[in-house]
Amino acid sequence: MVLKIEEASTDTQTVLSLAGRIESGDVQRLKAEIESLEGPIAFDLDQVRLVNLDAVRFLAVCEKRGIELLNCPPHVRAWVSLEKARVGELE
Repeated sequence: MVLKIEEASTDTQTVLSLAGRIESGDVQRLKAEIESLEGPIAFDLDQVRLVNLDAVRFLAVCEKRGIELLNCPPHVRAWVSLEKARVGELE
């Protein structure tokens, strides 16, 4: 299954709804997507089923930079939290 991205804007932020799996190749696509947007951004991860290490590290960095992770599956949330702590130790 490939990553599906749907964009929805509200008065306060742009929400990118992600569905499927997020792999290394998708990270560049997501970076390009967020660079094209202005204002606050959130990722809705409700339909994300699989992630790899590159994707988790990307999500951790995004969250540290203020991108909100909505409806994050528990296994993804736990892994992102571990990576945020690890990245924080390196800074």
